[in-house]
Amino acid sequence: MSTGTPSPAPHTRALFGTDGIRGRANIHPMTAETALCLGQAAGLMFTRGSHRHQVLIGKDTRLSGYMIEQALTAGFLGAGMDVVLAGPLPTPAIAMLTRSLRADLGVMISASHNPYEDNGIKLFGPDGVKLSDAHEAAIEAQMATDLRSQLAAPDSLGRARRLNDAAGRYIEGVKGTFPKGLRLDGLKIVVDCANGAAYRVAPTALWELGAHVIPMGVSPDGFNINRGCGSTVPDQLCAAVVEHSAHLGIALDGDADRLILADEHGEIIDGDQILALIAQSWAKTDRLTGSGIVATVMSNLGLQSFLRGLGLDLHRTQVGDRYVGERMRALGINLGGEQSGHVILSDFSTTGDGLVAALQVLAVLVRQGAPASEVCRVFKPSPQLLRNVRFTGPSPLGDARVKAAIAEAQAALEPEGRLLIRPSGTEPLIRVMAEAEDDALIARIVGELCEVIAAVARTPETAA
Repeated sequence: MSTGTPSPAPHTRALFGTDGIRGRANIHPMTAETALCLGQAAGLMFTRGSHRHQVLIGKDTRLSGYMIEQALTAGFLGAGMDVVLAGPLPTPAIAMLTRSLRADLGVMISASHNPYEDNGIKLFGPDGVKLSDAHEAAIEAQMATDLRSQLAAPDSLGRARRLNDAAGRYIEGVKGTFPKGLRLDGLKIVVDCANGAAYRVAPTALWELGAHVIPMGVSPDGFNINRGCGSTVPDQLCAAVVEHSAHLGIALDGDADRLILADEHGEIIDGDQILALIAQSWAKTDRLTGSGIVATVMSNLGLQSFLRGLGLDLHRTQVGDRYVGERMRALGINLGGEQSGHVILSDFSTTGDGLVAALQVLAVLVRQGAPASEVCRVFKPSPQLLRNVRFTGPSPLGDARVKAAIAEAQAALEPEGRLLIRPSGTEPLIRVMAEAEDDALIARIVGELCEVIAAVARTPETAA
């Protein structure tokens, strides 16, 4: 009997992006047909040995989740796998429960911070870790074959059941990450659940730890996930923190694998500051493993300078918490994340967990007894500006005019500044980021680059 993930076969990915498969619901690739085929292919690939194989499936609160869930279920059952349905739960809960149940595979149906019209599928191996690029490519290769002759015989079809206590199991797991002997008594916390997957578990976990909880975004209707709320639109959270004189605001995204905080003044605390605070706290207590932390190319230079002052390194990866996790495991590091609020604490979770990260910040607040505005701003960020340019058709980054503009911008920022141009892995966007000590300079460079990219994106003869 195999206990690990099967060895991948060489193949080029087309369906999978930086965080699973994602797209417009009921339009390729996010169709019931694709989900059915994916369930069959992944089920066949992860069925090894004579034991009863099972897959855990969770989802967020999008209307299309019902369609994708049923199609995936049919695919896995047809491949001979038993299916355990967890219902609406955060992505990190599915990672945790996949390991806890000794499942052969975990699946999360979510498009994270995207609007309800989109949906996505993320896959976890039996270790609760997101599948590698190679494994995703191998599943795609399997999907391209004739699966009909490989499916289970009538007497070997899988069975489906619901895991009725899934939410309670995750809540207990989350509470177990909070330091023993500490409570949140006396703290007033606003938590915005983005009308998403954490709408029940996040307020409950905080309340059970003693906090006075003011919940927001806890009335999902299938259409309102991430709409004007959550970590990507924290304006209402910031206003609510001030209105209720709260000590802290916590904004999660649709699948609760990332967070943004607001201090008592309603001022935003981003993922870089959260990483810095936890790194500082864990370094003092010898809990930090490895030579530093892992973050992406988007993280601020101020974070790098702060860590250097602590004698720690900042190891950068490409954007995507999956790549952060892979580097952490390779280097033996237990803290990593992204400026956007993905924070991976590998002592507790294999993927980003917004609620667990928030509890680590709250532990520092409780111990220091100081306001969040003092505790959570541990370094001064370098001026940084990020803008997005939407496009249709081929990427404009291959156009000669765009390449020339990028080269000119890089020269203008040397030697201390930094320029990062990259396509989004989840949306048809080009992200343009510049960082330097001169605010006016980065504003001019980003503005000019965005104009060139937008102009090329509207030109029919744009090079691919």
